[in-house]
Amino acid sequence: MGAQLRVFRRRIKSVRATKKITKAMELIASSRIIKAQQRLDASLPYLTHLTRSIGAAASTASDVRKHPLMANDDNRTRAAILIITADRGLAGAYSSNALKAAESLATNLRAKGMSIELYVVGRKGVGFYRFRERAMAGEYTGFTDQPTYADAKRIGGDLLEAFLTPDTEGGVDEIHVVYTRFISMVTQEAHIQRVLPLEVVDEVVDKADSAVAFPLYEFEPDAEAVLDSLLPRYIDHTVYSALLMAAASEHAARRRAMKSATDNAEELIKSLSRQANQARQAEITQEISEIVGGADALSASA
Repeated sequence: MGAQLRVFRRRIKSVRATKKITKAMELIASSRIIKAQQRLDASLPYLTHLTRSIGAAASTASDVRKHPLMANDDNRTRAAILIITADRGLAGAYSSNALKAAESLATNLRAKGMSIELYVVGRKGVGFYRFRERAMAGEYTGFTDQPTYADAKRIGGDLLEAFLTPDTEGGVDEIHVVYTRFISMVTQEAHIQRVLPLEVVDEVVDKADSAVAFPLYEFEPDAEAVLDSLLPRYIDHTVYSALLMAAASEHAARRRAMKSATDNAEELIKSLSRQANQARQAEITQEISEIVGGADALSASA
């Protein structure tokens, strides 16, 4: 067997081994997407009812705009950005898209005269900012593919503490979350959401919609105390929902990337197989030519 044919067969063997790995990772990611979607769907009703409860308490409170988490101060000087990336690679442009969106948001906030505090989830994001020697107020790694509520509560507690701390002591006036929103198995997009301060909107109810009556609640001890209890839970669960959404997006992006890698490996195997067959045919043709030439030489000398 010629040297060229050995090279082709060695490359085919290597690509086939890689294809087995990418195919296995594709199947694993496919199974984890379903679990991540189930966890996300299970968490959304709680967030929906929690938001309604906050709206009911805010509509009853005497002056909800004086609440520290709902303050509407235009003189904001510091903002915190929570960036959710992946712990592992092989997920295409999943982490880079989230980082690009975060950098765009940071540029817009700096244009308004605000300084930025970074809270980064995932080893990819942490490595990105460490390589550029940029300080981070918080680093959270090791759970991006399967986040728990305890992880979200720890992150939410740090963000809430920074928001309630005065600016003179290093606190922040705004909190933004940058994560990848799961739209479908083939579509995920980076999304920016402002978490704090909450916006208070005065809604005008139409007479035509009066049939849908807003429930009447009685609050003990009062609506302000209920808000004090509900708003931290809202922050924690908003972060938790963002982590679950990002986890589903990460698995979907990894599945798509591994499927593309598997398809590319299959095409490369076909191409190498054709080249190997051509090399083998060339060797056979050369051997036949040498045998025929040798026979002709023997018959001519006889």
